[in-house]
Amino acid sequence: MFLIRTLLVLLPLFATTPVLAQTTTTGRPATGGASSATSGGQNAVTRPNTDHVQDGKPGGTVAPANVKLEKGANSFTEGEARRRLEKAGFRDVRDLKEDADGIWRGSATMDGKPANIGLDFKGNVAAE
Repeated sequence: MFLIRTLLVLLPLFATTPVLAQTTTTGRPATGGASSATSGGQNAVTRPNTDHVQDGKPGGTVAPANVKLEKGANSFTEGEARRRLEKAGFRDVRDLKEDADGIWRGSATMDGKPANIGLDFKGNVAAE
């Protein structure tokens, strides 16, 4: 009984005691190391984002030109490729075929103008 009373008295004290964070110092940073800006590492790649359409509008009303489609094993089905192209703003997508480089190619219209289109394995969309 004494143990239970003691725990009931001490429990509120433990609940209000601040918890101390543990920090471990492992050493100092290396000197003379190259920074990420000067290391010659991989440059960042910027791609158009066709996944997130805003306000229900297509990703853009200008055909995505100058986008370099990359070769690679494409896992998109024809239906998935069609939906991505339509989400990017293309209409009347037709004649979709996956070429030897793994790029879905076809034709469509954007803003009433015909365009040859492509979709690579990363989801990049381009009007060629």
